[in-house]
Amino acid sequence: MKYIEINGLYKSFGDFIALENLNLTIEKGDIFGLLGPNGSGKSTTINILTNILDKDRGSIKICDKEVKKNDSELKGKLGIVPQDLAIFEDMTALENAMFFGSLYGLRGKELKEKSLKALEFVGLENTKKLSKTFSGGMKRRLNIACGIVHNPEILILDEPTVGIDPQSRNHIMKSIKTLNSNGCTIIYTTHYMEEVEAICNNIAIIDKGRVIAKGDKESLKAIITNKNKFEVLVNDITNINEKEILDIKGIDSIEFKENKIYVSIDRELNSLNEFILYLSNKDIKILDIKSKVITLEDVFLNLTGRKLRD
Repeated sequence: MKYIEINGLYKSFGDFIALENLNLTIEKGDIFGLLGPNGSGKSTTINILTNILDKDRGSIKICDKEVKKNDSELKGKLGIVPQDLAIFEDMTALENAMFFGSLYGLRGKELKEKSLKALEFVGLENTKKLSKTFSGGMKRRLNIACGIVHNPEILILDEPTVGIDPQSRNHIMKSIKTLNSNGCTIIYTTHYMEEVEAICNNIAIIDKGRVIAKGDKESLKAIITNKNKFEVLVNDITNINEKEILDIKGIDSIEFKENKIYVSIDRELNSLNEFILYLSNKDIKILDIKSKVITLEDVFLNLTGRKLRD
């Protein structure tokens, strides 16, 4: 079922075009990954969807209803967890949750009950201290509680796991899956591709203000099935010239990590032998070669020319 429909969305800031005829459909019940390099238009799209920004032209519909400025009905449907922490550090967790709940019209007993339930959901129900004493992971979890206190139908999570420990990240990932299983449609942006692989059932990649690819994980990976990727362990990489390798016909990307070289090669041209010869001519000893499985990171790099965390 089409739940959110974005058609022909256009937004510019002076001479800079942030969104250019962006089209996107999100199904009810999705955990929808919205990916793109910095400056690609992700934040602008989210800010227009949440009425923070005005669009220049185009339309956004939720349940076939046009989203308009100061739409109180839309406000009640949406929950927003911003990348920058939106909590008051001189308040307790409960005080924070109740404050944000009141912005959505919750009052009295209902406000306190829903605030406590949101805090319980993120594992902060017994915390009495001021938020400024919290760890980074606890603050992120409180940020989520403040975004879900009014039980939104749609939850937008913008980089919710930036700068936190693995235990808090796992807690947040489990919480997102639980929210979704309870009927919440989720729009998720992140710089961590492994999170997208773990929780998103549909994904759109945005670059230069346009959707350049969309689908589930497997259909996106199928975009580059004509590529082979290899992990090559060598004794030394100091004499390797990246440009010289990319000049070998059929090699379209290369990445270095310690003494490992990750190289993507056109399957039809099969330039692995030429690559091995190049290393041999540089007196570089190959210690191991492994064929690698294509990942969403490979798709992203292939489509945008950049890594997600660049």
